[in-house]
Amino acid sequence: MAEIILNVDVRDGVGTGGARAARRAGMVPGVLYGGDKAPVAISVNERDFRKSLYTGKLLGHLVTLKYGDETQPVIARDVQFDPVSDRPLHFDLMRVDEKQTIKIDIPVHFINQDQCEAFRQGGSLEVVRHSVEVKVRADHIPEDLIVDLAGHKLGDTIRWTDLKGTKDVEPTITDRDFVIASIKTSSAAISAAADEAHDAEVAAEAAEVEATEQAATDEAAATEDTAEG
Repeated sequence: MAEIILNVDVRDGVGTGGARAARRAGMVPGVLYGGDKAPVAISVNERDFRKSLYTGKLLGHLVTLKYGDETQPVIARDVQFDPVSDRPLHFDLMRVDEKQTIKIDIPVHFINQDQCEAFRQGGSLEVVRHSVEVKVRADHIPEDLIVDLAGHKLGDTIRWTDLKGTKDVEPTITDRDFVIASIKTSSAAISAAADEAHDAEVAAEAAEVEATEQAATDEAAATEDTAEG
């Protein structure tokens, strides 16, 4: 079962007034829906909700809803926050069966950037998808999908098949190996490469001139030796 348990109460008041009353009482209002049943207005203690939320394992994951002695698995689909205080204002829970296959967005996490030579060469990561919608059984939802940047080079394109953690999931996009991110050559890197090429060209020209001058010197010395002889 899920690691997080949400102890909820059923709210009598619905709409804006009921939600405000719940917040004044130190609760976060929410709605439970899905499973071919009517939506139910619920609320949960704000302090407990914050603790669950900040574990990072609430939103988009299978959790257990508890009401009295009854429990059921749910997915936390959405949480709305106050734009100023960042206080949770409302949440949506969806009823599911643990073995039910659902569609859900899974975040993409990039690791080992410090082991990617491309970034030391001035490359930059251009992220196309910060999350991917997948089909997965409710009790097999991964925390994230991993992109290991170690060993990637400038110009590399990172696709779905490059991700780690996809064993139990299937993307909803099935007609192509779609792009997750790419490692672009930045303008700074292009400029540095141009400077390096110019320096190499100048050094080659200087070496050629030096070699020509040395050859001329050697030839003059040889002519002088011949004349003296």
